[in-house]
Amino acid sequence: MTLRASWWSGLPPAAGSAVMATGIISVGLHLLGHETPSRVALGLTVAAWLALAADFAVRLFSDRARWESEADTPPALTAVAATCVLGTRLALLDLAFIAVCLLVVAAALWLVLLPAVVRHWGHRMPGAVFLVCVATQAIAVLSGTLAAVLPARPLCVVALVFFCLGLALYAAALARFDFAEVRTGAGDQWVAGGALAISALAGSKLVAAPLYGGAWHDVLRTVTLIVLALDLAWYLVLLLAEVRRPRLRYDVRRWATVFPMGMTAVAALSVSAAARLPWLEEPGRVLLWIAVAVWLCVCAGTVRSALRPAAAARSAR
Repeated sequence: MTLRASWWSGLPPAAGSAVMATGIISVGLHLLGHETPSRVALGLTVAAWLALAADFAVRLFSDRARWESEADTPPALTAVAATCVLGTRLALLDLAFIAVCLLVVAAALWLVLLPAVVRHWGHRMPGAVFLVCVATQAIAVLSGTLAAVLPARPLCVVALVFFCLGLALYAAALARFDFAEVRTGAGDQWVAGGALAISALAGSKLVAAPLYGGAWHDVLRTVTLIVLALDLAWYLVLLLAEVRRPRLRYDVRRWATVFPMGMTAVAALSVSAAARLPWLEEPGRVLLWIAVAVWLCVCAGTVRSALRPAAAARSAR
């Protein structure tokens, strides 16, 4: 138990990507009508989110120095994105009150963490730099989802504001991204595409919103389709880089590979419905099952990583 606790306490903020990845897989399975596995994935998402939230609070109140040293790094923003992904899935279950509470929590975290992260930006950064966009667009997605569920017109405006801000932050992050990471990254290089995927998902919520008709609808539809096309281009480039130079060793940052894969699938499915492009549904379906397969592989790697300290201790006796 001590060894497992030590492994857990040593997890970096990037571990929040596991919640994001599992949550978006749950959303994707729901969109395809596979409700039982979707709810199983949702249960895992809730359990992981609660555990990471408790660890976040413990570090905040009992290890403030470590909390402050991690709060100004891009992976800290996984707390915002993970909270919004969970809230989005709960909103789809008509648990709007809980989803609204999670939106408030995510917005508060975003206000605290984003300025600290941006102030400490450097040059030639890894893929985690795009989490400034992911966290912002995650709020747009949850706001847009709640706007349709409640319904609540003001949340459509919030979704539009965060959608535009997220695109601006993507451009800023792209200027600081080290493109060598495409060839050498340990997993989070995929966020370069995943940030566009969640942007396309946010765009699909706006395209489907009755508030934005006429010229607004046409502009939002066009922008969303362009963003999705760029995401699919990134997906192909990153996949080819993985094939050319396989990186099979487990790393916690591999959860940041699963999330963009799942998010690209969900974005394709959502844009297909919102933009009335039925031909996009089948690629989205295929991409989702690929993401599920990668999720299973990374999950197995996580379990082995957690059990390795215990095995090492037994062999040393």
